[in-house]
Amino acid sequence: MFNKITVAADERGLLFKRGSYDKYLVPGTYWLNRFAEQEVHKFHLSEPFVVPGKVLAVFLQDEELVRDLEIVNVADHEVVLHYVDGRFSSLLPPGQHAFWNKLSKHSFLRIDSRQPEIAPEIDRSVLARIPYYTQSFEVAAHETGILYYNNVLQRELPPGKYDFWKGPVKVVVKTVDLRQQQIDMTGQEMLTEDKVSLRLNFVCRYSIVDPQRVLGIKSVEDHIYISLQLVLREYVGSLKLDDLLRMKQEVGAFVLSRLQEQSDAYGVQFHSAGVKDIILPGEIKDILNTVLLAEKKAQANLITRREETASTRSLLNTAKLMDENKTLYRLKELEFLEKISERIGSVSLTGGGTLAERLGQLLIPDGGGKQ
Repeated sequence: MFNKITVAADERGLLFKRGSYDKYLVPGTYWLNRFAEQEVHKFHLSEPFVVPGKVLAVFLQDEELVRDLEIVNVADHEVVLHYVDGRFSSLLPPGQHAFWNKLSKHSFLRIDSRQPEIAPEIDRSVLARIPYYTQSFEVAAHETGILYYNNVLQRELPPGKYDFWKGPVKVVVKTVDLRQQQIDMTGQEMLTEDKVSLRLNFVCRYSIVDPQRVLGIKSVEDHIYISLQLVLREYVGSLKLDDLLRMKQEVGAFVLSRLQEQSDAYGVQFHSAGVKDIILPGEIKDILNTVLLAEKKAQANLITRREETASTRSLLNTAKLMDENKTLYRLKELEFLEKISERIGSVSLTGGGTLAERLGQLLIPDGGGKQ
């Protein structure tokens, strides 16, 4: 007829009659009348106060029970971090929660999810245990971040890791690379003032200095590319081909100065610009090669004529000296005789006279004349 139920010191119980709450049971022994359809739901004091299939508000009418409970009401825009004896236990979603206050000390930290940034005093190891309620963004060392709440700009974020609550506010962090970047313009067709079609390979280096302005422009790299294209066309179109080839190194300086006038509008700083290659059509190359060959031949002919003139002038000076100095003339004769002798294998003499006299006669036209 009766069932004995014992509620231990670290337990509490709830007595139900015919499915309805009747009484709060503190530690002790109780006898239940089976015919009265009584039953007891027991709790360990370390467990949350949760009765399956029952609403918490039903039990809060019992003042004795309420004195042994820690009641927490969490609003729709809140989450609550629940700590037991100073250690994180769980995150409480919106709703009403109850915990026994007899065995452990409970503390609660309320979080307004309308303010999504997680306070620095919250231990990040706690966030690892509730990943479904948080979101993280990282800004690398070479980047800067731009924080948006519901698509409204808030502030810039320096390099680091940032944690936010998931809630009614949409959080977005856009990153901007601050490293030096390069635009390569390859095979860009241009027309010179004298209507020569050519292709340019051009390079431009820049870095972002105003991330917010850059994010306000759709594809800043495309805008810079178009500006670069227009400035190059303007400059190349004002020069003839010969002038362009001669002033190749000045193209980069002109383009860089024009781009720097637009740097504030783009939020960037331009560092350098220059021509890598000028590619000419095949027929223009042939013409230039022909002109270059003709110029080199003309230079070679000019050098040859200069050398011939210098040689003739030297001979004339030598002749004047020999005419004025008989000893020098005689020495020159002997020098020629020496060269002739080097090429003669044998010498036959007929008639009288010594070898020197006979060879000397060879240098005197018609057997006489000036020595």
